[in-house]
Amino acid sequence: MRTSVDLPVSLSRDAAEPLTAQLADWLRRAMLDGALAPGERLPSTRALAAQLEVSRTVVTEAYQQLYAEGWLDGRHGSGTFVADMEAPTRPRERAYVPTPPPAPPAAQIILTAGEPWVRDYDRAAWKRAWRKAADLPPRAAPDPHGLPRLRELLADHLRRARGIAVGPENILVTRGTGNGLDLCALALLGAGARAGVEDPGYHVARTVFAARGAEVVPCPVDEDGVIVDGLPGDLRVLYTTPAHQYPLGGRLPIPRRERLLAWARSTGATIVEDDYDAEFRYDVAPLPALYGLDPSRVVLLGTLSKTLAPDVGVGWLVGDPELVTRIADLRRAVADRTSGPVQQAVATLLERGDLDRHLRRMRLEYARRRAVVVELLAPVCRLHGDTAGMHVLAELPAEVVPTVVERARERGVLLDSTERHHHGRERLHGLVIGYGSASLADVRRACRILADLIKNASG
Repeated sequence: MRTSVDLPVSLSRDAAEPLTAQLADWLRRAMLDGALAPGERLPSTRALAAQLEVSRTVVTEAYQQLYAEGWLDGRHGSGTFVADMEAPTRPRERAYVPTPPPAPPAAQIILTAGEPWVRDYDRAAWKRAWRKAADLPPRAAPDPHGLPRLRELLADHLRRARGIAVGPENILVTRGTGNGLDLCALALLGAGARAGVEDPGYHVARTVFAARGAEVVPCPVDEDGVIVDGLPGDLRVLYTTPAHQYPLGGRLPIPRRERLLAWARSTGATIVEDDYDAEFRYDVAPLPALYGLDPSRVVLLGTLSKTLAPDVGVGWLVGDPELVTRIADLRRAVADRTSGPVQQAVATLLERGDLDRHLRRMRLEYARRRAVVVELLAPVCRLHGDTAGMHVLAELPAEVVPTVVERARERGVLLDSTERHHHGRERLHGLVIGYGSASLADVRRACRILADLIKNASG
């Protein structure tokens, strides 16, 4: 690893391009050309701002952009470094240049929904959390509720992030939403019991409930969420995503939430609320969780799969203490558990505030990606669900969707359509565009391709 270098950057205040974009472009070219090599330390934001005679904000935002795209690697207490490149950089000095092999096809840009950005994380915090996890001794009989300390920290996190008053007795630590759904099905359903799932909706919920022997009932949704009027009165469970309906993206208004809870009270049904990406909101304030409005009728599921990484494998189930205890007993009976060391690592991330800091960074990054999607696609199609989360729905005529998906794939952009999210007849057609796992530059490039394809197909 080298020491910090002086950067011969030249910015123009007369150019149409903002100073931040000019600086980011210059640094990208320098890294591609090999002028800045992997492991090289960049000047601090303060030093570079002084050198260029610009605001420190200009440098900070340029660095943040390059962090998000994976060009830079931040090491707490050490500075900012050029990240290891996936593609080889061009050497600075070489006497002989061998004939290169045939160029590989262009890298694919994956815009399917549900995947977060996992390249921007605090490596020091991550390592510290796992070192702490190593202090946890092996246990012969782990508590099916989860580690007591993690449940306390999650209760505090939910109070701050979602405004719900819960204690450790309300929380069971799961391996994620799928595991939480399965535990709910185990406790609340049985062979032949009817379970409602939003349509279109999360296909995993349909799969899990059916695997437990339930009859899955599709429950129509509109642009605001599940339609309460007409819900069957014999449902044992209703699965819903009120904060950001998946995949249409609506948020359930307060009056409809109250009608939904009244329906549950009158029928005796339990509402399973999936709060999968409620942490990420942009133009609107978050609505309260359904659970907070009536804890007796709602089970709340949450996960770190979207906020941190699917690989972590930790989520939570929040419910009435009596139900939580019953689920824990059933969990023990089927030998289901969440890894103790993983729980300890997550507890450390929460305890030290590392997870909160990560969430703040990712809100900023997803907001930038979302802004690009809206900027480029709103002029050519109607977008749904762009106020929250990590995906939007681009509504298109039914006959246009297959053509756009296929031609986008040919140009290196992988997309998902609404088709697989419907349980029955497809009533709304379009593209489910996830912008979580692609870099900002790739999102911009892919959306330009999509805008062009949509205009051509629709014309």
